[in-house]
Amino acid sequence: MINSYPIYHSGSLCFYCFTYYLNYSGIIFPPFPRHFYSVHAKLPTARISLRLYAIPAMMTSENATVTGTESVPNISSTIRRSTLSHVNGANGKHRANISIADLPKPLTQHNTSDSLRKYSQKKYRHVAAVHSKPRTSCLSHESDAAPSFLGFRNLMVLVLLISNLRLMLENIRKYGVLICLRCHDYRKQDLLLGAALYFIIPCHLFVAYIVELAAAQQARASLKGSKKRAGTATPGGSYIATEAEQQKFHSTWKVIAWIHGLNITLCLLITSVIVYFFIHHPLIGTITEAHAIIVWLKTYSYAFTCRDLRHAYLHPSSKEEDALPEIYNKCPYPQNITLNNLTYFWWVPTLVYQPVYPRTPKIRWVFVGKRMAEVFGLSIFMWVASAQYAAPVLQNSLDKMASLDMASILERLMKLSTISLVIWLAGFFALFQSFLNILAEVTTFGDRNFYDDWWNSPSAGTYWRTWNKPVYQFMKRHVFSPLVGRGWSPYSASVAVFTFSAILHELMVGVPTHNIIGVAFIGMMAQLPLIAITAPLEKMKGINGKIIGNCIFWVSFTLVGQPLAALLYFFAWQAKYGSVSKQTV
Repeated sequence: MINSYPIYHSGSLCFYCFTYYLNYSGIIFPPFPRHFYSVHAKLPTARISLRLYAIPAMMTSENATVTGTESVPNISSTIRRSTLSHVNGANGKHRANISIADLPKPLTQHNTSDSLRKYSQKKYRHVAAVHSKPRTSCLSHESDAAPSFLGFRNLMVLVLLISNLRLMLENIRKYGVLICLRCHDYRKQDLLLGAALYFIIPCHLFVAYIVELAAAQQARASLKGSKKRAGTATPGGSYIATEAEQQKFHSTWKVIAWIHGLNITLCLLITSVIVYFFIHHPLIGTITEAHAIIVWLKTYSYAFTCRDLRHAYLHPSSKEEDALPEIYNKCPYPQNITLNNLTYFWWVPTLVYQPVYPRTPKIRWVFVGKRMAEVFGLSIFMWVASAQYAAPVLQNSLDKMASLDMASILERLMKLSTISLVIWLAGFFALFQSFLNILAEVTTFGDRNFYDDWWNSPSAGTYWRTWNKPVYQFMKRHVFSPLVGRGWSPYSASVAVFTFSAILHELMVGVPTHNIIGVAFIGMMAQLPLIAITAPLEKMKGINGKIIGNCIFWVSFTLVGQPLAALLYFFAWQAKYGSVSKQTV
């Protein structure tokens, strides 16, 4: 009997719901006999449902008319007046006040119950007018409401997952496990030189600090001397320098600029020579060369920013367009020429020097730990993907490249495009989302807009402005804007920017691979016509132009760009160091 309680109770509850539906739909049942309640009241678990059984009886006893929403007040008042003595007993020990909120939601005349009742009352069931008005297909252009394609999106994700799982199984069956922890091609000399350059390269930044410290002391002395002359303005007012003072400032700047230029040139030149001739491993060489380029750009920004700050310090102006940013008031020139200020700039994730940066109040070490885990996990993923999937494709492409089999080369490019894109996306996330946020959090650097939604780029130009914000901000501030200010056209300034960037890309790729073949340089310069082609699409009205521009960007990025460059540099590497390529060539 105990085991039947739940089943009995659930059946009673279902029966109540059915009777309540019929009563509220207009089909009024008579009150249940009293012995029905007395029998059911013996079950403790069914007392709540029995109280609900009494509701239809009370409705009929009170002559309630259940039509639409007018019956709600009558039901509520009837329930409130009733004590349900025939259920609870005379003592009222288990009495419960049931309100209309405890009942299921009533079915109104607008609900489906009315239509079902009307349909059930019809005599002719087989003559219903299924086609009663003109309607369009769901996917037609004439359709009023656009359908949702969420199911197709889920399908595409599943197809993508299954396809990649199949390729993974096929790769394992064909090549086996190619991951080897002890298999490496770096030498002891590579590690020693890489570690030495890691500590030597930042010294060029501190050479720039010594130069700027001497220039700041000279500026202080020059300003003190100018205050002794009548009519000389003090900082905060307008001042028009004499021709002699202007000549002195420019001559001093020429000396400082030559010293800075020699310093940063030696930084990049010495590093490139050592990496090209003495560091064999391309990964160690790439990290070292990238470090040198970053310090080169930081030193460049430090020198030119201090030059403008020094000029504003010596020749202040009250013009609004000549005013320095308000944030710089916290650390005016020459108070920013300190070792702590420069060291902070060395570590913050930006290439643009400012005396003051927006800061966060504290360091979130849990956040740092999560980002470090992301960097570690994605690094392992990229290593596995490169060794297990990219390396066999590149190795199998050597004979096709040597024989110039264009159809096979195209097939290799298409096969390589998927894995190269996956590796690049993982590297992008590891660098711009994880690693740069680690540096920003540790240094309490507040501005963390390292990238925008470049994947939605409607043109190639938008992509280059959004995917790498630190480099874009440097190029715009220190190359593009000064050239436009000197009278260059925006297009000419853009050509200069991409030429400068192309040289740096060739150094970044060609020097570590010991093959300066110009592929990275040509790839960057080829972006100019691609920008010219996709720019009108971005400005077209509607969304079609932007979609076409985004598709052109992805095709050039995933098929023509990175896979082709990787294939050419790998072929050049094998032709120089690999025995297989030497025999083929």
